[in-house]
Amino acid sequence: MNTDATSRPAVAERAATAGAELAHEAFRTGIATETKSNATDLVTQADRDAQARVIEVIEAAYPNEPIVGEEDGAAKTVPDEGPAWIVDPIDGTTNFANDIRVWGTAVAAVEDGEPVGAAVVLPALGDSYTADRAAAYLNGTEISVSETTDPELATVAPLLLWDTDSRDEYAAATREAVTRFDDLRRFGSAQATLSLIAAGSLDGGFTNLPSAPWDSVAGVHFVRQAGGTVTDRHGDRWRHDSTGLVVSNG
Repeated sequence: MNTDATSRPAVAERAATAGAELAHEAFRTGIATETKSNATDLVTQADRDAQARVIEVIEAAYPNEPIVGEEDGAAKTVPDEGPAWIVDPIDGTTNFANDIRVWGTAVAAVEDGEPVGAAVVLPALGDSYTADRAAAYLNGTEISVSETTDPELATVAPLLLWDTDSRDEYAAATREAVTRFDDLRRFGSAQATLSLIAAGSLDGGFTNLPSAPWDSVAGVHFVRQAGGTVTDRHGDRWRHDSTGLVVSNG
């Protein structure tokens, strides 16, 4: 992995680690939750604090570059030109709020809308996924997608939660998954799930929904650098503004 401390992949890892460590201090402390767009869209003060910490680390290395982030105070759209950073301070806030260890801090560095470095740090699990321009890594060791070729032996995951008024789509998607594949998992963190696909622990993931860049770009970079394939729901190459996300070992 690129060890230049000033490289974008290295700064992404450093920023994600700093945010994750801060959030981890609040984990399982009974921190209060608030809601955003609906009753199941949660946020905590730890989300805000971790995002601020991530931004602080990024700006120390790359001042005045656009930062796209989930929480207030950050842009919401990835620019098509030039460098930018994409931040999710706690991907899996519902897990975090319910004392489930599957959550992490995600940071991606992009140039002209394409990721060039990324990190997802899962501090409660002790795992750190990273990727540079050459490969993807778990705790510093290079990883690759699974070698499963038979769908009947594959385990796949829904990547995002369908809204309550779209649960018929959720039901249809999971029905098709358990019919076509061996089994499914849903972890409640898209970035953690994409990381597991990159590492070969899962064989694929899917959604027909548009995914926010902070929920997806870092993990997509892992999968591609680990040899996997990522498309939109029509089979075209996925990018941060696509609708649908279909991820596999290729």
